[in-house]
Amino acid sequence: MHNQSHNTALLRRPEVERRTGLGRSTIYARMKEGDFPQSVSLGRTVAWVEDEIDAWIQERIAARQALAA
Repeated sequence: MHNQSHNTALLRRPEVERRTGLGRSTIYARMKEGDFPQSVSLGRTVAWVEDEIDAWIQERIAARQALAA
C-alpha cells in the first residue's frame, strides 16, 4: 500500500454529473468505452477521484483549443 502525501478527494456521482454536464448513462457508457475515468467502489456506492475528473475536463478544453488554433 502506498502512503500518499496528500488526501485524495473522491466525488460522488451527482457531483461528477454537475462538473461534467454528463448524465448517469453517458458517464457509464464512456467508462465502458475507455473515454472516462473509472469509478472507485465504496461498498454499495461508487465515487471518482477528483483529480482524474478535473484532468478529464482539462483534456476536453485542450482539445477544443487545439481545434480552434
